[in-house]
Amino acid sequence: MRLILLAPPGAGKGTQAELIEQKFKVAHISTGDLLREAVKKGTILGLKAKKYMDKGELVSDEIVIGIIKDKIKDSNDFILDGFPRTLEQAKILDRILDEEGKKLDTVIEIQTPDERLVERAVGRLSCKCGEVYHEIYNPPRTEGICDRCGGKLYKREDDTAETMYSRIKTYKMKTMPLIKYYFQKGILRTVNGDQDIEKVFWKIEKNLNKIKKD
Repeated sequence: MRLILLAPPGAGKGTQAELIEQKFKVAHISTGDLLREAVKKGTILGLKAKKYMDKGELVSDEIVIGIIKDKIKDSNDFILDGFPRTLEQAKILDRILDEEGKKLDTVIEIQTPDERLVERAVGRLSCKCGEVYHEIYNPPRTEGICDRCGGKLYKREDDTAETMYSRIKTYKMKTMPLIKYYFQKGILRTVNGDQDIEKVFWKIEKNLNKIKKD
């Protein structure tokens, strides 16, 4: 199964992708994680990407495609989380898949109100081991400490209201055309993201099970 999770920043793509990965045994290809890893390692592409990320802007197509192209080729079944983000990237992805003799099965769009996205981001707490918490909705058992590894939790530099509104605005301007693109292809499915994680996943799982049967 090959699918895309399409949603604004803070809508929970990463969490849902992990749940899908566990349930359906497909590779989770997260553009955000790959970019942050490249930035942390200080690679050439990572340093270029950091300039965009610090401003809350979309990283250029050349950088993103260079980072994830090999990941797509190496995985037969996958979830794309954070890519494509523009219509041009979607068309490039189509060409990459065509070259590999592969095709997308579906695109899941998670819809969430702007104010909820900002609320989630501002209260988000991260750990170096990859665990993510929220000050209100998913707090750790011990304040400031990761339940899984005991590491110190921190807030990402881009988890501010100002940056979030900038990212949401960018998303609407550049990414929304993808909704129409995949709708016209007949593979778009929409899920309400303004509810509990379990309820969102239940709806996604229902859609994916239907696709598998078809």
